[in-house]
Amino acid sequence: MKESKKISKNKDTQEFENFEWIVKPLLHWYKMQARKLPWRINQDPYRVWVSEIMLQQTRVEAVISYYNRFMKSFPTIQYLAEAKEEEVLKLWEGLGYYSRARNLKKAAQIICDQYEGKFPDNYKEILALPGIGKYTAGAISSIAFGLPRAAVDGNVLRVVTRLNEIAADITDEKFRRQIGESLERIYPENYCSDFTQSLMELGAMVCLPNGAPKCKECPLRKGCLARKNNTWNEYPLKIEKAKRKIVDMTVLILHCQEKIAVRQRPQKGLLAGMWEFPNIDCIMNQQQICQWLNQKNICVSDIKKRKNATHVFTHLEWKMHCYDVECEQKNKIYQWVSPDDLNKKIPIPTAFRKCL
Repeated sequence: MKESKKISKNKDTQEFENFEWIVKPLLHWYKMQARKLPWRINQDPYRVWVSEIMLQQTRVEAVISYYNRFMKSFPTIQYLAEAKEEEVLKLWEGLGYYSRARNLKKAAQIICDQYEGKFPDNYKEILALPGIGKYTAGAISSIAFGLPRAAVDGNVLRVVTRLNEIAADITDEKFRRQIGESLERIYPENYCSDFTQSLMELGAMVCLPNGAPKCKECPLRKGCLARKNNTWNEYPLKIEKAKRKIVDMTVLILHCQEKIAVRQRPQKGLLAGMWEFPNIDCIMNQQQICQWLNQKNICVSDIKKRKNATHVFTHLEWKMHCYDVECEQKNKIYQWVSPDDLNKKIPIPTAFRKCL
């Protein structure tokens, strides 16, 4: 069912009614200053969807080349639905958060099976697709379908809390919902797409997350309380994050007859289903490594230390102690692949590629 392009105003909620003044200056500024990005050239829902999933936890500059390659390989939902998972993961290699890529493929299959390959144009149906939360559903609904649905992310929350000096925990779901509802009441008819993107753009390019905001360039500077009172560094309210867990591990690049050993990670958990080099969750010396490999029926002919590598996840940090190991024979525990296959076919996460 197609969603109406009008949302009734809730008269009982008036806290942010003064937001309405931001609409015209934001739209004018966006028209003049918006970056030319590949997913803005054609706002087909499939293209918007892929871009929004890629942009989660990833900088725009890093996404552009991945997006262009992905769209070239999978130009339509049908192409993505029919692709092999490893093909999708290989094109995603380096973006991280690989569950996003798997959910893209799952959702594409659902769209083909249940919606005849046509992306649903109803917010609730979009939200029900795998890997799509409220932010992404709001972004697709407003940008691709012109619906007054807010996409409340970190950029938007930073702009809003600074405008009104709102000292609220932006991780609180109730507060995020309240902001979304307040914005949806002021969405300009026929300009929903531009309004959503103007808020995102302002937070990304002017009301910056790191360092001082560019207040002189901001179209909302005259009404911004944080600029007026020089309190921008107090908003949004910063909640102390839990310290990352540090894991020391030994990573082995096993070579035999011009092949390299890889194995597939479990289908659940961190980097689920991706390929990796053999590794152990502790620091081992060369003698210990040889003993560990002997237990797996691999005889070592040479072993050399590589440079250590570090990879940081959201709540976890890997400190990898890396070794090149020449083996006298292969075993069946691992899959032995050529360097060419490792580069072109096997999806190896960035964390392990740092060991090469």
